[in-house]
Amino acid sequence: MPGVADLPLHGGHVPRWLAEIMKRMARAVAEVVIIEHGTEGFLRRLADPYWFQAFNNVIGMDWDSSGSTTVTLGILKTVLDPEEHGIAVLGGKGARARAVPKELEGAAERLGLGTKTAELLETVSRLGAKVDSALLQDGYSIYHHALVVDERGRWVIVQQGMNPEARMARRYHIAWYVSDDVTLEPHSGVASDERGEPLNLTHSRSIGARRVVVDVVSEGVRRVERMIAEVNAVLKGMRPLFGPPLPRAPRPELPYYRPISMTPRLLKALREAYEVRPSSMPELLLTKGVGPEVVRALSLVAELIYREPPSLHDPVTAPINPFKYAFAIGGKDGIPYPVRRDVARVVIEELREVVERAKLGDRERLRALRRLASLAPPDPAEALGQRRGRSPNP
Repeated sequence: MPGVADLPLHGGHVPRWLAEIMKRMARAVAEVVIIEHGTEGFLRRLADPYWFQAFNNVIGMDWDSSGSTTVTLGILKTVLDPEEHGIAVLGGKGARARAVPKELEGAAERLGLGTKTAELLETVSRLGAKVDSALLQDGYSIYHHALVVDERGRWVIVQQGMNPEARMARRYHIAWYVSDDVTLEPHSGVASDERGEPLNLTHSRSIGARRVVVDVVSEGVRRVERMIAEVNAVLKGMRPLFGPPLPRAPRPELPYYRPISMTPRLLKALREAYEVRPSSMPELLLTKGVGPEVVRALSLVAELIYREPPSLHDPVTAPINPFKYAFAIGGKDGIPYPVRRDVARVVIEELREVVERAKLGDRERLRALRRLASLAPPDPAEALGQRRGRSPNP
């Protein structure tokens, strides 16, 4: 299912009384899912942005708000206990995103994960942040990064970027089961109302460009600097003097085709990369100082000098609207109606009863809940999967 969601930027805070309802509802729903489908089932649902959006609707958050990401993950971080539920939520907004390595130390111990697994998860977190900022350059700056892990070392990254000019936020989902390489088509899917032409070095059609990008940094800073000068000349309208024709004409209206500024910061990062001599894209991304501008410069070298163009494919598919779930208890800003405390209270108590009985071995309430779900109209996500010949997320 989709792995990216575009959301309008919303202001305002969640009032304390509603935050308490959200915490209780989120815990109840999460516990039912974990009992029924295990920690893997819950992580797979978090990896699906359609389910994630529906989940934040059910707990009382606005259906289309950018705050749904930060609020929902913040609440899950509070209510999910690693020792009790087998899941830990790490990171968050702003400075909290950079706290993942430190938080991972304690979480790994509480989840019973070994040192090697914890180190691998830290690397996954670092690469995930670079994927949606450096390899996929779509105009959204990452400001929220969360890593959700379970007791078996399975993981999901949920992060969000902001485009202040468009006043939109875009959420990205990356999951352990999608790709063996976190830097190559790692998203669990895409859903968005917007489509553009970003630099996309995560796409399989960028394999050739990725190979050149990694190889070029080993040629030395002076050589790369001369090649960037050639790139800038081509971008300013000069025709290449040597080599076959360009695979496609540069398009100045796309941000990717802006000339490269040879700043001291860029040169320093190229020197760092030259000293590392990376043999793969993950190694390059983990090199200190290698960010969006370095990757863009090397990608332009790959395309305009070595004739290996990167993909400009935007990883979005048809938009999916989970608005129906906003009718569960209402929304924070009164859409489709103000949160109904009485309804929320009844739902929470019923779900708590289901959970408590299931823990004691009585799963009759759980079976009844399952039968009730079968009476609901088909979800748009299921209908879309059936039309495309796929099974819905288990």
